[in-house]
Amino acid sequence: MSTFRAACVQLRSTDDVAQNIETTCDLIRQAKAKGAQFIATPENTTLMAPDGGAKLENSYPEDRDPALPKFCVLAEELGVWLLIGSLAIKVSDTKTANRSFLIGPKGNIVKRYDKIFLFDVELPSGEKYRESNTVAGGDRAALAELPWGKLGMTVCYDLRFPQLYRTLAKAGAFMFTIPSAFTETTGKAHWHTLIRARAIENGAFVVAPAQGGLHANGRHTYGHSLIVAPWGEVLAEAGTEPGVIVADINPGASDVARGRVPNLQHDRDFSGP
Repeated sequence: MSTFRAACVQLRSTDDVAQNIETTCDLIRQAKAKGAQFIATPENTTLMAPDGGAKLENSYPEDRDPALPKFCVLAEELGVWLLIGSLAIKVSDTKTANRSFLIGPKGNIVKRYDKIFLFDVELPSGEKYRESNTVAGGDRAALAELPWGKLGMTVCYDLRFPQLYRTLAKAGAFMFTIPSAFTETTGKAHWHTLIRARAIENGAFVVAPAQGGLHANGRHTYGHSLIVAPWGEVLAEAGTEPGVIVADINPGASDVARGRVPNLQHDRDFSGP
């Protein structure tokens, strides 16, 4: 399998969908100029709304979403594989899906994935998140075929559920995408550790584009987009500003890591305590 170049586009999206699309397209072009053949954007690429109600109000069904056609045309123009980390896709009058799209170099949507695990929490600081109030969780893992091997698609909070990544790895994924919009608080505490853990325990590459910085709606996201190798090495890392990071990916490194620590072969069923 040949080596290829992957890129993470880091954003600081707002509630201005048109501006977010323009900014994202500019950065995707920058990633292509750096030689990227696989380009990934963060969760909430085109909309960081102040609350779930505002997100619902500014979302569309997939066939009317204003961003998807532009991203499909751009992927074809640049001849790249484009992973749009997630868009808010309206699936009912009261809920959206947090949906990730893999777009091929011919401009076609190759795979969709709806975020399975939803973030509901009330923090001691008073911060509250109730994603399930306005988001419908998915119920199916997504494995896509790239020219270099199989890709496991996930989104943000999924990162905290290792069983999803083990399932994808055992199904043949050599690389995971984890587009995210981690809060600054949880990002500082857990982001690097969790990303590297998912890579190490599965012998897989991780491409994790993120939202970063202080958004217009007051939300503060952690940034630090990461590309991590199967042995846990950080190949590329962003700061908190919007931009692009790239790294060369040798899919064979996944086989090497899994050969050195063959834990995927040693999984066993067991009974509970």
